[in-house]
Amino acid sequence: MYGLDLADNIARLRHERKITQEELADFLGVTKASVSKWENAQSTPDLLMVLELATFFDVTVDGLLGYEPQLSREQIRRRYGELSGDFAKLPFDEALGKVRSLAHRYYSCYPFLLQLSILYWNHFMLADTREEQLKLLEEADAWCDHILENCSDVGVCGSALVVKAGLNLQMERAAETIALLEPAAEPERLAGQDSGLLVQAYQMVGEREKARSYVQARQYLGLLNMVGDGMLSLALYEDDLPRCEETIHRLKGLMRGYQLEVLHPNMAAQFYFQSAQVYAVNEKWDEALEALGDFEKCISRLLEAEEITLHGDEYFDLLDEWIERLPLGNMAPRDRGFIYKNVGESLGHPAFYGMRERKEFQRLVRRFTNN
Repeated sequence: MYGLDLADNIARLRHERKITQEELADFLGVTKASVSKWENAQSTPDLLMVLELATFFDVTVDGLLGYEPQLSREQIRRRYGELSGDFAKLPFDEALGKVRSLAHRYYSCYPFLLQLSILYWNHFMLADTREEQLKLLEEADAWCDHILENCSDVGVCGSALVVKAGLNLQMERAAETIALLEPAAEPERLAGQDSGLLVQAYQMVGEREKARSYVQARQYLGLLNMVGDGMLSLALYEDDLPRCEETIHRLKGLMRGYQLEVLHPNMAAQFYFQSAQVYAVNEKWDEALEALGDFEKCISRLLEAEEITLHGDEYFDLLDEWIERLPLGNMAPRDRGFIYKNVGESLGHPAFYGMRERKEFQRLVRRFTNN
């Protein structure tokens, strides 16, 4: 019943109080052999005895059992990092088992359950079959429903709604995604005005540093959203090459102005990859290879870094403090090994079939499939 840390905790607490097994047994009215079996996990005390043990050691029952229904922000980050690494190092089923075990144990820790849903979203494609992928997406979708039905934290619920929308899109349930997100996207809603009001309020109370930090965060997110929307535009207009070339030209200017390749090489890499696909679809092979060259530089910058993290720069000099307040802090959502694997598979996209014989493309494929 108590498959947690009860045995170790009884022994640890007894040693901390410098009492023998016999002394503890006398207090509880049991035999020394009973205490010995508890500490060696050969048997477990009944429920009433657990209550007496908790009272004796002056700890909560949860503390005695080693059960933590809620995790701190630092614990969530550490566990997410470990689990993300497991998907790159362990057999997929084994990594999945660890996630499910933790989801069961911390089912009421909604911020952690949200991160597990995101973890599934980031790694479901590693499953061997589409059927298995859908099963994982459904599982994460159910976790989001549990959060939305029971969590009172507006921020966590808002994030769970977005994750649920993304999961439904991956399951090809576009109508459900629209139903979830469309109400918040209506132009008459005032949510978009909150940033200006908050900055003015910070200034009014004399908190200029907070106002500056918030403005920088909004600029940073606006930059990422602009590039992200540009990539969506490239996908939507890939049959209109002149428009796509103008989009690429404008966004490259924006990215270079803000040094996005250094600030966020992952986002820059995604943009260059999308650009390469557009050029390849339109059989502009030289331009596609040039874009893939820029893509490779960004991936190299990402993988050669001592640690893959989100960060600010000399211009966004207050951004690191804001990043630290994110649920995962500056941690990358995917492991380095997963990035290698994902890049190698992406280069097999049908759009690039027409350039398979080109030496530069072959070199790129070898680099990311041999690691």
